[in-house]
Amino acid sequence: MTAVNLKINNRPITAEAGQTILEAARENGIHIPTLCYLKDITKSGACRVCLVEVKNGRTLLSACTTPVSEGMEVFTNSDRAIKGRKTSVELILSNHSKDCLSCVRNQNCELQHLTQELGIREDRFQGDHTKASYDDFSYGIVRDTSKCVLCQRCVETCRKVQGLGVLGLENRGFNTIVAPVFDSSFANVNCMQCGQCVINCPVGALTEKEEIHKVVNALNDPTKTVIVQTAPAVRASLGEEFGMPIGSRVTGKMVSALKACGFDRVYDTNFGADLTIMEEGTELLKRLQNGGTLPMFTSCSPGWIRYIEYEYPELLPHLSSAKSPHMMFGAIVKSYWAKKNGIDPKDIFVVSIMPCIAKKSEIQRPENNTTGYQDVDVVLTTRECGRLIKMFGVGWDELEDDEFDQDLLGDYTGAAVIFGATGGVMEAALRTVKQKLDGVKLEKVDFEACRGMAGVKEAEIDLNGTKIWIAITSSMTAAKPLLEEVKAGTSKYTFIEVMGCPGGCINGGGQSIVSSRVKNGKLGYGYKELRMKALYDEDELCELRVSSDNPQIQQLYTDYLEEPGSEIAEELLHTTYSPKKKFNIQ
Repeated sequence: MTAVNLKINNRPITAEAGQTILEAARENGIHIPTLCYLKDITKSGACRVCLVEVKNGRTLLSACTTPVSEGMEVFTNSDRAIKGRKTSVELILSNHSKDCLSCVRNQNCELQHLTQELGIREDRFQGDHTKASYDDFSYGIVRDTSKCVLCQRCVETCRKVQGLGVLGLENRGFNTIVAPVFDSSFANVNCMQCGQCVINCPVGALTEKEEIHKVVNALNDPTKTVIVQTAPAVRASLGEEFGMPIGSRVTGKMVSALKACGFDRVYDTNFGADLTIMEEGTELLKRLQNGGTLPMFTSCSPGWIRYIEYEYPELLPHLSSAKSPHMMFGAIVKSYWAKKNGIDPKDIFVVSIMPCIAKKSEIQRPENNTTGYQDVDVVLTTRECGRLIKMFGVGWDELEDDEFDQDLLGDYTGAAVIFGATGGVMEAALRTVKQKLDGVKLEKVDFEACRGMAGVKEAEIDLNGTKIWIAITSSMTAAKPLLEEVKAGTSKYTFIEVMGCPGGCINGGGQSIVSSRVKNGKLGYGYKELRMKALYDEDELCELRVSSDNPQIQQLYTDYLEEPGSEIAEELLHTTYSPKKKFNIQ
């Protein structure tokens, strides 16, 4: 690349030709505030927050859209630049609800940070506000346009990451809002409920539907036995809610905090993940041996399930029928565990702490509730879990590490832990399937080809002389070419892992929100890799790393389920899917 020499704030800088002023500044630790900019997704310059002054320039320029040029002299902190930037933010605030104290994004709001950073202390521009639209009809996502800053980060995320374009600009001029078509509810359009729009919203215009109150009520109900399970990816993110560095693995602290909140049992969804591998792996083997529908798709990601039901219903026979791990866990709690403990299932309240917003709608699917009760009663996101712990006055910093409850459903393997990262489900399945087919204990359990952040990963795997091709993908734009190949009948793959969110659950829509602001000269980018490392580190620390080696899983089949794929296992642990109508607009 051609080098370009310029100065930013009188400091000599070398940048690459084609880079923007913002990119060059950030690479050199120079802070320029932004609001609408989202790396690799959108840089429209619409918010005018990144305004800078260029020597001899007639007007201020947006740093995110202006390319560098040889000899350019840029001033990010001149009086003119700061005044222009401040006016831009003041104009945004003039049409903002400003209910910061009661907003779920209070203290983690990019507009709030900008207001503080620029020293805005008065409401300089006052007048009418755009008529607000409020949508809380879906199970997962709430939209409040009174807080929207029209940055379009959610619009571009839905379009470029998931290839859907559910959100867009409605109306014109002062009446413009961001909404699904015709200002419809998320409940009535082909929304995955993945929540990628939520974690990329800089303010509180898009949030998860908060259900902490249901959990508080259950914890205070003496007739209820309240059981909580935590997904593997939560341990790699929850610490961020308490100011810990990105990638901190907080398994022990998390368990201790939840026990302090008063849950009767604290379990790990990893038990359900090991169980999922037993059922899903057996299903794959049966399809291979009996000429079943191939390639087989994984079915752990509810956002992905919603996507295929809306966009590729003709490919539904390719989906594994296995429920996701937390749904399997809920079903076992309200059947096997309830019987063993002599508790009526109607008196058991199961809470899932998940990195995923789509799980909130998953538990409402009637085909998933096969025990006669709702298998999981409430899903809280990682963020909601952090707020629950704070609400109960638990001192996070003073907590000692504790262990999950061990009775009946407490054991898990390293294979289950890595479910939270893209490729983890595939690697976990391969560990068990290969060990079963080879007939000997695996000496090397690490399948390196399954790891990393590539949009699509593939490998040829030898299963006791039978070679198969596997593929791994996350986000629907990355998955679409694979789906088109399957649809055309040209796919070479036998088994395909699909995760709805880029990077998998470590980047789920319910995880801690990483600000796009620069902190100490560094960006939050790379957070997915840091969280992923936390999971692989725990996997390596586990004594058992193959799901089929889990002794409590073995005992569950001996005592209750008989064998993977048995009649009772099919009834409790498997589900069905159906095509969904893309739009239901009245």
